[in-house]
Amino acid sequence: MPEGDTVWRTARRLHVALSGARLSRGELRVPAFATADLAGREVLETLPRGKHLLTRLSGGLTLHSHLRMDGAWRLYAAGERWTGGPGHQIRAVLENAERAAVGYRLPVLELLPTREEERVVGHLGPDLLGPDWDAAEALRRLRSAPGREVGEALLDQRNLAGVGNVYRSELCFMARVPPWTPVSEVASLDRIVDLARRLLDVNKARADRVTTGDRRRGRQLWVYGRQHRPCLRCGTPVARREAAGPPGAPRPVYWCPRCQPEAPGRRAAPGS
Repeated sequence: MPEGDTVWRTARRLHVALSGARLSRGELRVPAFATADLAGREVLETLPRGKHLLTRLSGGLTLHSHLRMDGAWRLYAAGERWTGGPGHQIRAVLENAERAAVGYRLPVLELLPTREEERVVGHLGPDLLGPDWDAAEALRRLRSAPGREVGEALLDQRNLAGVGNVYRSELCFMARVPPWTPVSEVASLDRIVDLARRLLDVNKARADRVTTGDRRRGRQLWVYGRQHRPCLRCGTPVARREAAGPPGAPRPVYWCPRCQPEAPGRRAAPGS
């Protein structure tokens, strides 16, 4: 699932390509909105909210989309062949005289009054890349469930919006705590929140995500995706196991057994 920095970049590309122009074609290929015709409406802006995208249109309408695991917005020049997948995977087409934005495999796509946007994003915690970012509120929400695993709590968009599975592993590594450590036992929780903000901000404008400061291939991330490979800090083989994710969809979590030691008396994670 794309993380907040990727969604921010997608929103930016849609905003630059579409905003300020009227749609010559506006189709939503989902049953609930198949009869909606957006042609003639001006695209005002596209904004990210955590992992959600809000495309605001003239006339007080907002197109809400979410990429989840497989969705993507592709941009093309007018008249260019669309190559993002077979036609039956297209869920949305927003086209003006110069550009076309085509939404492929979008699992969430709905048209709603702009005044009702809170209905779809109001549950989210402070947005790590939003203008109203509030670190104190994010910390308050994280600490409201002290027994919860810190990695799982970071993934919960109701606590802070924008952290995904890659950043879960990377943030816990940089804080030197195993991802399954209870929130109440993480002394550096404020540092984790600050790191989350800084990492997403520095990565939002580039396609290759880097948490190590080293942009060389294979050295951009500390532990994510590095199972059995040496830790970039100490050389210990990186471990992996399945951990909490969406219901029915656990996700892999990575950590270094030496750099992220278990607290005294705590059992090692299964699968380590």
